[in-house]
Amino acid sequence: MGFAHNNVLHQNHFRKDWQTRVRTWFDQPGRKLRRRTARKAKAAKLGVRPLTLLRPAVRAQTVRYNRKVREGRGFTLAELKEAGIGKKEARGVGIVVDHRRRNLSEEGKAVNVERLKAYKARLIVFPRNAKKPKTGDSTGEDLTAATVRTTLPLPPAVIPEAPRKITGEEREFEAYRTLRNERATARNEGKRKLREAKKAEEEANKKK
Repeated sequence: MGFAHNNVLHQNHFRKDWQTRVRTWFDQPGRKLRRRTARKAKAAKLGVRPLTLLRPAVRAQTVRYNRKVREGRGFTLAELKEAGIGKKEARGVGIVVDHRRRNLSEEGKAVNVERLKAYKARLIVFPRNAKKPKTGDSTGEDLTAATVRTTLPLPPAVIPEAPRKITGEEREFEAYRTLRNERATARNEGKRKLREAKKAEEEANKKK
């Protein structure tokens, strides 16, 4: 290897005995089988309970991803209240509660309230003692009905609309101008209020 100019001399280490440090995955098929067996054992242990807990449908974060709908951490207290489910009762029937989350839109709240109501309609609560069922426990034919262990699927992210013609009102609407006007109104709100207050004060002084 030739060298030219006043450069740093290379200290390449090519004899590192790398064969002893190679990571292998020869246990992958065995792990796969072990995981599958564990899932079966867990499902059998859960009995007739749903395999996963019910979580809310929320929008993903940032403008880039908010078109996607995913499962959130837990339902808000407002959503539970509107659906007629107590927060302690919810935890007992497989509904996750998140006391920190807040509803930022009526549409998002309505989606999750409907989700809770649909879950509650399908829910079968087996009593601990069949002879003495408690309030909220299922009775009669519900106990012999077929059970489904999968949770409710997430709602569609976008409800597609049928194609239609553009109306005259939509054609005349100036979106950019409207946005600029609204922005200017919001920006000058404080100045406008001060001006109105000053004008009212001057008129009051004139009357005196």
